[in-house]
Parts: sequence; structure tokens; C-alpha cells
Amino acid sequence: MAVQLNTLVREAYEHVCPVPPAAGAVPAARRQVATLLDDWHVSAEIVDDALLVVSELITNAIVHALPPALLRVSWIREDAFGTLRVEVSDKGPALAAGRCPPGVDPDEHGRGMEIVHALATRYGLHVAPGAITRWADLVALSDGAGASHLFPDQRTVAPPR
Repeated sequence: MAVQLNTLVREAYEHVCPVPPAAGAVPAARRQVATLLDDWHVSAEIVDDALLVVSELITNAIVHALPPALLRVSWIREDAFGTLRVEVSDKGPALAAGRCPPGVDPDEHGRGMEIVHALATRYGLHVAPGAITRWADLVALSDGAGASHLFPDQRTVAPPR
């Protein structure tokens, strides 16, 4: 008698890096993440949105929070679904809620988290003593032709923890 096992093809990648509170940090992080997403063969359908989410979460940490900030990007694929998670952790608000840092025009800022919420499949906030992590998930689906065109690389790399 033959037994068929239900098995999932699973890939997992993760990258963690500090984000300096300096001019040029956002474009540098975008370039780094764009390279990672290409190396990981992340579905092209979510790459532009992912880079915008990276920009908004890092900008939020640099403008509104205490340093240091830490960027964590992970890509997990199981069968026909792929989930890209972008997380940015910081030390919490630098100013009281509703206040803008000096030199920041409130008319020019304040929509970043709305953009993240609009682009993400899921999003959230994790508060721990001395740290706040804002995260967003972007999910890519196969078009029914099989996952191979979205996820051509079948290597598995265990994420560091």
C-alpha cells in the first residue's frame, strides 16, 4: 500500500542590519533590500511595494523615534504562497505623540504609516520594554500555474536567530 505524504516546500531567508540615524540611510537601505529581494527571487509583484514599505518604516524610525533602529527583512515561501515581512525596531518615541521634530513640516509628513497600511496584507506594532517594532507583511500568490515562476530558486536557508 502506498502512502502519500502531504509535504510543503518551504524556503526561509532573513537579513538583519542596523539603520544609522543619518542622511542617506533610507536610500542605502532600499538599495540593500532591493538586492536581497532579487537574490531571494522574491515575486516581482511585491518588490516595489516592499521597497516603499522599507522607506516608510525606516523614515518613521529616524524622524520620530530614538536610535538605534534595526531593520529585519524575511522571506518565507510555502508552496504557492510567499510572505515578505519588513520590521523596523527602535527605542520608542523621541517626542510626545502628535508633536513634530524641529524642522519637519507637518504638512509634508505624517502619512507614512497610512501608506504602509494600504500596501501591507497584514501590519502591526509590537511594544516591549525599551523597544517598539513596526512590521508589515506583503503576500505573493501563485497564479495557478504553479509556484515555480514566482519562486524559481528551491534552496533553503535557515534564518539566523
